[in-house]
Amino acid sequence: MSPEQYVQQKAAQAGSSFYYAFLFLPKERRAAITAFYAFCREVDDVVDEVSDPGVAATKLAWWAKEVAQAFAAPEVTANRHPALLAIMPHTQTFGIEERHLQAVIEGCQMDLTQTRYLDYPGLQKYCHLVAGIVGEVSARIFGQSDERTTQYAHKLGLALQLTNIIRDVGEDAQRGRIYLPVNELQKFDVKANELSLGQKGYSERFTALMQFQAQRAQEVYDEAFSLLPAADARAQKPGLMMAKIYRALLSEIQSENFQVLHQRISLTPLRKFWLAWKVQALGR
Repeated sequence: MSPEQYVQQKAAQAGSSFYYAFLFLPKERRAAITAFYAFCREVDDVVDEVSDPGVAATKLAWWAKEVAQAFAAPEVTANRHPALLAIMPHTQTFGIEERHLQAVIEGCQMDLTQTRYLDYPGLQKYCHLVAGIVGEVSARIFGQSDERTTQYAHKLGLALQLTNIIRDVGEDAQRGRIYLPVNELQKFDVKANELSLGQKGYSERFTALMQFQAQRAQEVYDEAFSLLPAADARAQKPGLMMAKIYRALLSEIQSENFQVLHQRISLTPLRKFWLAWKVQALGR
């Protein structure tokens, strides 16, 4: 299996909404974003799938070393991970830097050492690493001509991550991680242990807390759109597709009264494709 086949399989297997946005890209850009996405999945899977924190930390340290070596000697391909082999040919073309990949690894390392965030600014620092940087790299690959598009990309990454946090509240709590800020849990009088109780954890207090989270996410989407320069709007359609899909997901979660403690609410593949196609064909 070639590196390109490996990352394509990794992207398709993940079943992510990102995959549907990639389908409409030209071949080279699609290859670059698929490789970058596969890399992100690889390091994220370390945190999600390795139960021993010590082993996970060792694996992430290995990834950090591999990335450093790949950028220091890109001509060396022996024993290199296929995700890195697939992404390295695109680094110069699309301005992908070592700091970008290292930031994603750093964000995953935070998941091993920090399971609570005292307030929203603290959560934003985490989101910057695991989502804002991903948005920045994606914007470069999609096609960026205006420096201001980086601000848009960071803000959109934050909006997408906030949506993920809302969707995965119950699942994350079962893993011992709570991304909802501590001071906001206190504000709505929701105890941390309630988030891991499944259906027994629902209450009017929880619903009010989640409405607050959803409203903020919606506002961040609007902020992101306001930052997108008109000159890059067409090139950034894949990101707008992601926003369309994720906002539809957020609306679905709201319509089901935030029943996210005992299940993972998602959109069907057909609906994701339809939403992406509408942005591609109609621009909205």
